[in-house]
Amino acid sequence: MEQHGDDHIIRIRGLGKKFGPHTVLDSLDLDIVRGETLVIIGRSGCGKSVLLKLITGLVKPDAGEIMFEGEDMTGFARKKLFEMRMRFGMLFQGSALFDSLSVGENVALPLRKHSKMTDEEICRTACEKLELVGLTDVYDQFPAEMSGGMKKRIGLARAVVMDPNVVLYDEPTTGLDPIMADVINELIRALQRELEITSVVVTHDIKSAYHVGDRIAMLHEGRIIYSGTPDEVRRTDNPVLRQFVEGKAEGPIKPI
Repeated sequence: MEQHGDDHIIRIRGLGKKFGPHTVLDSLDLDIVRGETLVIIGRSGCGKSVLLKLITGLVKPDAGEIMFEGEDMTGFARKKLFEMRMRFGMLFQGSALFDSLSVGENVALPLRKHSKMTDEEICRTACEKLELVGLTDVYDQFPAEMSGGMKKRIGLARAVVMDPNVVLYDEPTTGLDPIMADVINELIRALQRELEITSVVVTHDIKSAYHVGDRIAMLHEGRIIYSGTPDEVRRTDNPVLRQFVEGKAEGPIKPI
């Protein structure tokens, strides 16, 4: 089920997480290969976003290990965990921009907090990242003046401003029209190539999954039940995956 290789940037084994009596993740195993775009699909509420929070150390697991560059992050002390997070970028589902800050200040925020750059260097770097996502002359404008698609791109510029090794995307096309969703999908692919980053995309948008994914993994009942290339997903006879991909009410996945 898992893709194996010599260069896994993240290797997850036996990951478990409960919230009260509810088991979200149950002995989950997953490998993430350096430089790939891995798409994690699954129903709303199945634990996809929780998995991203576990990978970045924002939530602690109840069991299992998350190996990043060969070290188990679940045992990191607070300082080392904080340093490790600097190597991750995150595009949040709602973009998570600060309305009181300008577009440029939003993008520059991680640099101001975590780098020793001068103001001039910070401004220049933020502008470069905004240009990378197709936005120019917006540095001094405010998020309230931006469309939903522009806010996503601003969030994406902020996610890569620290030149991370890994970028995590939480439902990057949610709330966007099909054309803007395609723009975001193209940007995810372009940034993977240009910045040579590893990308992990959480989505229930199958069209987006096929577009951006080098590999697609399905999360169901707390575990990864399938992992394969987009072509393999299209051809699979796995009944759970087949039902999800085709969006059918009838099948092993029962309505909640």
